[in-house]
Amino acid sequence: MSSRAILIQFDCDSQPSVFDGVVAIDSGVDHLLPHANVRPENVRELVYGAIFTRAVSELHRTAIFIGGSDVAAGEAILAAVRKTFFGPMRVSVMLDANGANTTAAAAVLAAAAHVDLRGAKAAVLAATGPVGRRVVQLLAASGAEVRAVSRNQARAVAVCEAVAAKLPSARLSPCAGGSIEETERAVEGVDVLVAAGAAGVELLPEKTWRNAAGPQVAVDLNAVPPVGLTGIEATDRAAERRGVVCYGAIGVGGMKMKIHKAAIRRLFESNDQVLDAEEIFEIGRSVR
Repeated sequence: MSSRAILIQFDCDSQPSVFDGVVAIDSGVDHLLPHANVRPENVRELVYGAIFTRAVSELHRTAIFIGGSDVAAGEAILAAVRKTFFGPMRVSVMLDANGANTTAAAAVLAAAAHVDLRGAKAAVLAATGPVGRRVVQLLAASGAEVRAVSRNQARAVAVCEAVAAKLPSARLSPCAGGSIEETERAVEGVDVLVAAGAAGVELLPEKTWRNAAGPQVAVDLNAVPPVGLTGIEATDRAAERRGVVCYGAIGVGGMKMKIHKAAIRRLFESNDQVLDAEEIFEIGRSVR
């Protein structure tokens, strides 16, 4: 009899995410072991508990999910987990702190359903946030020319440099978005517009982003009123509004959930996988 599938949940917050736990169970995990207040310095013993309790041939039935609300903390935990592995003593691990990877993957796949991203021009508003940064990365990896827009020009430059370090062929432009006028110039003539701002923050009014030189596809990842791109409804899912195909946060959410569940299931296919943004995006390509 095959060992049961065990998912160990590493969460940096004081309470493990109920959302992540429910999705894990709905993905077919047999047992969920949630841990709160996980830090890089206390990862080693937790990982040892995962890799020393089963034969190497059964380690693919144990996996680690890194969640929590702090994406930077999640990245640090992932680095600590990977350092703990050695030889065949490892299990597969997935990073989706704050849902950043699955949300970004779903947003880019939504755009790709309507626009050939190879050679397309794209703009990402709030590009320096955890989701925005990943959207920039995934769009660039798909062949798009990406404008990373931020209220802070220096932070936009830093995002472009970080993505370029991973993707030397990426075509990236940091753009200032400290005012409506600056943001309007940054999005002019793009094929794809993605707003990845904070909840309840309007980034562009409708009359500004929807113009003669406006996008073919617009994706707004904020569900809390006011939305980031005024004129898009949170429930929009490929809704055509005056010639623009629109997606709202809830409209993208269905694909995000499918990707999340598919990625969890993928963890148990082998014991040597690391699922970060690009790996999760590739999984999303096969999700229907």
